[in-house]
Amino acid sequence: MRKFFEKYGKPTWYVDRLIYTFPLHMAAKFNTPLLCYGENVSFEYGGGDDVETYSAMGQVENGVAVGMPMEELLGDGVTEKDLSLTLAPDAEERKRLDPFYMSYFLPWNSYKNYQLAKSRGFHDLTHEWDRTHHAENFDQIDSRAYLVHSWLKYPKFGHAAATDYTARYIRYGMMTRPEAIKIIRERDGKLDPLCVRDFCDFCGYTESEFWAILDKFYNRDIFHKNEYGEWVLNEPIWEE
Repeated sequence: MRKFFEKYGKPTWYVDRLIYTFPLHMAAKFNTPLLCYGENVSFEYGGGDDVETYSAMGQVENGVAVGMPMEELLGDGVTEKDLSLTLAPDAEERKRLDPFYMSYFLPWNSYKNYQLAKSRGFHDLTHEWDRTHHAENFDQIDSRAYLVHSWLKYPKFGHAAATDYTARYIRYGMMTRPEAIKIIRERDGKLDPLCVRDFCDFCGYTESEFWAILDKFYNRDIFHKNEYGEWVLNEPIWEE
């Protein structure tokens, strides 16, 4: 994780990549061709392949954990064997598989899914933790350290989890754009300190080392440092 973070700004690439490739390998190995996935990430949340489709075969290239050149990842004790499962099965194996998206058959709505899960006993973070850079407290609640990964969109592209979820709420008809902008202004750039602490504990960084590395990933075309040494957006949406 240290190498992926320091060089690419993708600290959980290995884990994320396996989420997409490992089920394909296991389905081919045990001859279980029908694989059911939840939502089409590119269609629901944005990406190059933004058309809803039945087939989830192209999911390995959706941009969330797109493949990297093998030579970029080798070294420091990492071998080709260690990375073998991050490669998709070969073309002949993939022909035997039929992965599909549940969202092709059922309209995907994260909030409705949350309500359904809650009615079946799911517990969110209410009364436990209010994440400083999120607009809700029910999605991706199983790992604090992991949320560093998803927040890294902010220094690179100027938006993160608060923008993601308020945009969904607008599409669902649950929030207006002015209401969303208020939340984005207050939360989007404020990476939660508990996430930082858990990430540093797991990877062996001091927090000073963490912030020094993170500083390298800020996009100078859209950010500048203010008089207090804080990165701020050049053209924030709330000043349109």
